[in-house]
Amino acid sequence: MVLRDRQPDDIPEMARWLTDPQAAWRDWDSPYMPAGQTTETMEAYVRFMQATAPEADERVIDVGGLVVGMVNRDEEEPAGGGWWDLGILIFDPDYWGGGVGSRALKLWVQDTLDWTDAHTLTFTTWSGNERMIRAARRLGFRECARVREARVVNGERFDSVRFDLLRREWQP
Repeated sequence: MVLRDRQPDDIPEMARWLTDPQAAWRDWDSPYMPAGQTTETMEAYVRFMQATAPEADERVIDVGGLVVGMVNRDEEEPAGGGWWDLGILIFDPDYWGGGVGSRALKLWVQDTLDWTDAHTLTFTTWSGNERMIRAARRLGFRECARVREARVVNGERFDSVRFDLLRREWQP
């Protein structure tokens, strides 16, 4: 498994996964967002990818030549403050539960620490995404915020959960 720049040939496969309203990843990545809004956002993102070169703050997750997901990061304001928020999405459920997400997140943390001024790394999920929570904890992330019952998924309330990791805490 490697993290690499997006190539033009990757876009059709990524578009297929991202814009499919029935894709299983939608049950885990922000399932509390309205499906139509997610579809519109993903369609706009595909158009953006088609029109722009790859960015340093985004990579595809490549397993044996197959694009199975992506990672991204955004610097929190103010720029230069050392706070970076990370994201990870594994499109293909065939790659869930086997360590691909944990390995990708580990590589992305290291890349972020190598190439940015990051002092604090964060990401946010929801309490129903237990695989993501376990992966975070295995890598040394700590829960730093919880907004109780802030998300509704299929009529059930879940917490919004944020994790953080300080540069000095990272153990590759």
